[in-house]
Amino acid sequence: MDREQVRVRLTKVFRDVFDDDSIEISDSTTADDIEAWDSLEHIALISAVERAFKMRFATKEVSGMKNVGEMISIIAERAKK
Repeated sequence: MDREQVRVRLTKVFRDVFDDDSIEISDSTTADDIEAWDSLEHIALISAVERAFKMRFATKEVSGMKNVGEMISIIAERAKK
């Protein structure tokens, strides 16, 4: 799975979690860019991403993600294995 395929699937997850079909994500997207993205929704988002991609993030990975691009990189890298 390449980065663009991950981005497409991840966009659907973001739209579902935040209940907003207008959300468009990019590598630089952060919680500051999505109004409803607070600490509680962050937990819901991580859980939804893990379910959608059938994977688990390590705590270190979650706390180290600075933007959506880093999330995409982790998912794309794992998809290669």
